[in-house]
Amino acid sequence: MSSVPSSSAPYPRALLPFLGLLRCPVCRAPGLSPGPGPGALRCPAGHTFDIARPGYAALLTGARATSGDDAPMVRARERFLATGGYAPLRRAVARLAAGTAADRATVVDAGCGTGYHLAGVLDRLPGARGLGLDSSARALRSAVRAHDRAAAVSWDVFRPLPLADGAADVVLDVFAPRNPGEFHRVLRPHGRLVVVRPTARHLAELRDRLPGMVAVDPDKERRLHRALDPYFEAAGTERVEYGLDLAAAQALDLVAMTPSARHLEPAGAAGRVTVSALATVYRRRPVSPGGPRTGSTRTPPPAPGPTPPPGR
Repeated sequence: MSSVPSSSAPYPRALLPFLGLLRCPVCRAPGLSPGPGPGALRCPAGHTFDIARPGYAALLTGARATSGDDAPMVRARERFLATGGYAPLRRAVARLAAGTAADRATVVDAGCGTGYHLAGVLDRLPGARGLGLDSSARALRSAVRAHDRAAAVSWDVFRPLPLADGAADVVLDVFAPRNPGEFHRVLRPHGRLVVVRPTARHLAELRDRLPGMVAVDPDKERRLHRALDPYFEAAGTERVEYGLDLAAAQALDLVAMTPSARHLEPAGAAGRVTVSALATVYRRRPVSPGGPRTGSTRTPPPAPGPTPPPGR
């Protein structure tokens, strides 16, 4: 079951098994170790990083170190997810991910947000361990509490991931940015990638009531295929779709989960909506020496303006 870790030690219990799988984000040296002082990590070359007070490894430094969802957005997401509005989607993600992995799998959630979906997978795989990556410090505070077998690292998914080659059995990408080359690199040869994205029907009724909300890009599926095809082949796709009756508070939080909220007046947002997403399990392709360069190819960051529909 998901639970809040009880340990307040400088080195969170859930993080320790991952230290050997992490890479230094500065020099790419494999493996981090505790030290030189309490609550610190260092690589073999001597670069050091802090364990943030909430318990995640603060590997993301520099100008992007405080990017990602802000505190009001994360609080809104926590409140909405606590109502069970995305529980059927969470169950589908957990079932698909668990169906591809052994019980003692290593699961990496890229753009983990609050850890909601990662915790669902870990509940389904009692022997698995999970690592969430996100650039939002506020979301990571929740992610480290999402499950007692979940650790978290601050990271920008568009950058080369701070993980060793073949570190993961499953990579989750749920309503989050994608970095296909890096996902391929960190997956084991028989590992699986689970990608969840909204369809055009997702929250369509809410967009009708609030015309300023961003619509799903109609070219999304084509771009997804083009980005992933050099690295992965689809093993199966499932549509997750159901109706949801939004109370006023739920509707307010659903809108507040994205930056669109600051441009909208959410009065009248309550009512029935459709939750609709496609979940695809991908197999890792062998990449020839002359093929795509893993570790360097990445999906470009989104242009300023429209933001993804609420999901994490």
